[in-house]
Amino acid sequence: MTRSQVSLRAATADDATRLAEVWGDVIRRVDAEERVADMTAVLAAVAESTDQRIVVAEYDGQFAGAVHLQATTMSALNLEPVVRALSPHVLPEFRRHGVGSALMDAAVQWAEELGIGHVATAAVAGSRDANRFMARIALGPYAVLRVATTHAVRARLTAHRRPAIASGGRQLTQVLAARRSMRRSRAAAEG
Repeated sequence: MTRSQVSLRAATADDATRLAEVWGDVIRRVDAEERVADMTAVLAAVAESTDQRIVVAEYDGQFAGAVHLQATTMSALNLEPVVRALSPHVLPEFRRHGVGSALMDAAVQWAEELGIGHVATAAVAGSRDANRFMARIALGPYAVLRVATTHAVRARLTAHRRPAIASGGRQLTQVLAARRSMRRSRAAAEG
């Protein structure tokens, strides 16, 4: 019988630097020092919460990955209890060694302890491997989270807005400018 080389433990303040590295693609895009400060703040908040935990996976004694667990509701509108496994990440050199399965097992175990019947997670849209892994362990799509900068959304909303009253030259100019902008956007998307 082979002994698993994956072990799990609660994250500590000493893990802030490694967590900033492993979650680099999902946290704020600031300099390394600020990322570590963010992770330190997250770890402090988790330490004071009974509804959150961060689980660190080690492979043969080396930091291999982590997951943030949160007991919450399915959404602000759907009050079905769920354990969210946020950002289950495994460092590239430890993939395909059971680390991801161990992290997701931690989410399932905690849900069972709490009597919660659902586990949810999110994977980066462009991460084919992560999304395939989640599908293999029975996690299907529930919703799509779409994100854009406030400026980009404002620009698109303004371009698509039709004037309430079509009187006056200024409004006509705005309509024509919006149509030109939409044509440029379509041409860029097609070309």
